[in-house]
Amino acid sequence: MQFFLDTANLELIKKYVPWGVVDGVTTNPSLIAKEGVSHEDRIKEIAKVVNGPISAEVIATDYQGMVDEGRRLAKWHKNVYVKLPTTEAGIKALNTLKKDGIRVNMTLVFSTSQALLLAKSKADLISPFVGRLDDISEDGMSLISEIMDVWNQYDFDTKVLVASIRHPRHVIDAAKMGAHVATMPPEVLEKMIKHPLTDSGLAKFLEDHKKSQSK
Repeated sequence: MQFFLDTANLELIKKYVPWGVVDGVTTNPSLIAKEGVSHEDRIKEIAKVVNGPISAEVIATDYQGMVDEGRRLAKWHKNVYVKLPTTEAGIKALNTLKKDGIRVNMTLVFSTSQALLLAKSKADLISPFVGRLDDISEDGMSLISEIMDVWNQYDFDTKVLVASIRHPRHVIDAAKMGAHVATMPPEVLEKMIKHPLTDSGLAKFLEDHKKSQSK
């Protein structure tokens, strides 16, 4: 399973890359806006730190606008995956960009029917949002389970990227279901390494060591 960081914060990316578990980065217009930087500059800066897929999202909503913007984003770096919304215009733009040899991450996926259409259209990545489904009292992880059930019946090249992750349990459940990628905010990755028994156990070891040295 690959781990992506869902952030445009360069310092946080630099903090976690040395862990050796960051395989890529996903960004969106909201994350870029939060940083107050040029979209192009930040994607290129991230590419210097992470040698893996970097999703850069279009802001156009019409077919031709998505195609034009997607072609421009793809030129920023060889690792850029153009991120398109799962709409009628988006799936049409996906088809065009794939013919250009551009890799595409289809975002805002909320149903298995959407996922299946995108796999048949040969999207490189699809991003079902689990947290946002939880927010409206639906079960986001049940969507991942159903999608992976379908994927297990066929030889799709499309990878399932679990997005809108809110806590480590989302990551573990996605891994159990066989999802290919989990993209998470840096704070979720941080929580994955933490456990109170690890902290208390280390404190006890150090205390016992200190006592033995004083004898």
